[in-house]
Amino acid sequence: MTTASEQAEPKRRGRRAGGEDTRTVLLDAAREVFIARGYEGATVRSIAARAGVDAAMVNHWFGGKENLFAQAVLKLPFDPTVLVARLLDGPPEQIGERIARNFTTIWDATGGGPFAAIVRSVTSHEGVANALREFFLHNVFGRITEGLDVDRVDLRASLCASQVIGMGMVRYVVKFEPLASADVDTVVAAVGPTLQRYLTGDID
Repeated sequence: MTTASEQAEPKRRGRRAGGEDTRTVLLDAAREVFIARGYEGATVRSIAARAGVDAAMVNHWFGGKENLFAQAVLKLPFDPTVLVARLLDGPPEQIGERIARNFTTIWDATGGGPFAAIVRSVTSHEGVANALREFFLHNVFGRITEGLDVDRVDLRASLCASQVIGMGMVRYVVKFEPLASADVDTVVAAVGPTLQRYLTGDID
């Protein structure tokens, strides 16, 4: 059912784009709607309405709202849904290591550029900061903790997020040595146990 706010969403003028142009228009529209409404407040229908395309195009090009947000606002070099499934696929007692290895490997492959871009966006626009918080806490680390048989899932998710984002800040933005140039195995050995305690250990 279309809400009144979605009916009032202004559409872009001109003909509807086709092919790859539709993808670009959706990315632009999504960025505007996510920043204005936050992650939870933005809907696929409102984004599609703003882009002037059918809502089915969001699933066609991005597989859903999560990946659209990841590419439009965060410019993440991965599909968050696929990443969460991969992180949960394995022994729970090794999930801290998997998280540290996956995130470090992904960011290293792009030279840390996308992570630095996220930080710049967060510091320059409160809307991005709010959307980033909602997304990582609820759709990445929140889903990870919900997939584990643990208590205090919200606290564990926020602790895990603080560790990963803090690691990214030190490694790719302020570039503190020796962490900035450490190899992946060194980072995993140092950070993995902390993530593991946050996720499955005693946090009292």
